[in-house]
Amino acid sequence: MASITFKGGPVTLVGQEVKVGEQAPDFTVLTNGLEEKSLADFKGRATIISVIPSIDTGVCDAQTRRFNEESAKLGDVNVLTISADLPFAQARWCGANGIDKVETLSDHRDMSFGEAFGVYIKELRLLARSVFVLDENGKVVFAEYVSEATNHPNYEKPIEAAKALLK
Repeated sequence: MASITFKGGPVTLVGQEVKVGEQAPDFTVLTNGLEEKSLADFKGRATIISVIPSIDTGVCDAQTRRFNEESAKLGDVNVLTISADLPFAQARWCGANGIDKVETLSDHRDMSFGEAFGVYIKELRLLARSVFVLDENGKVVFAEYVSEATNHPNYEKPIEAAKALLK
């Protein structure tokens, strides 16, 4: 199981770590319009899943902006940002910041994604910073659990993994 810290202190992750080569587990999240989405909604295209603790923090802001910029360059790739923020907060933030390429999704209701991917931080009811890349069939081709939740992920490796799926 992945081991992470939050502001230097250890936290408990709920769920099972997802590993490269495995089929991604199913999950249910909410769109900004409160519609349910699951893994099946993203099959058929490569998918980058950028996971953040909260959209209203500096590193999460930067991470979401970076993947939004990369999304425009990647083309036929789903680029998702998932957090435990309320869908309304995600929509407000995206509108205020011109974020229009990344699809923001909320795991607030039941932490389905967090538990399925082993990123639910029990003590804080937040998701641990991580990035996953899935192929068109939902197989995991890249997984990064950032060891300190307040640090940036590696941006280049998941982008390279997604580009490799387009060839």
